[in-house]
Amino acid sequence: MTATSALAQKIAEDFVRAWTSKDVEKALSFLADGVVCEAPNGRFEGIEGYRGFLEPFASSIISATVIDVLGNDTHAATVYTTDTPFLKDFRGIDYITVENGKITRVVSVFDLLPMAQAGGDIQH
Repeated sequence: MTATSALAQKIAEDFVRAWTSKDVEKALSFLADGVVCEAPNGRFEGIEGYRGFLEPFASSIISATVIDVLGNDTHAATVYTTDTPFLKDFRGIDYITVENGKITRVVSVFDLLPMAQAGGDIQH
């Protein structure tokens, strides 16, 4: 593993651990100004756009487990599960691109069906 890949993996791990512990401000500090997030419920651009996606979900977390963080030179993948008031064991993966020490792209992968069945807000 090179120093660069270790850095990308470290940034991704710090990022996922921040938001899974409800520290949205810390999580946002890892993002580049022009970050783009692609998720099953839409595309979110910029730090404030990402805040609108992340904050409602992160603030509802009761507990979370980071299962693993894998990385290479400029990318990392985080695998996690969360419990919220409306979903238990909700699993997700974020594929993260890191450039110049900041996260520039997040591709979030999760199934919207359990959220819809629980009556949760699938827009955010």
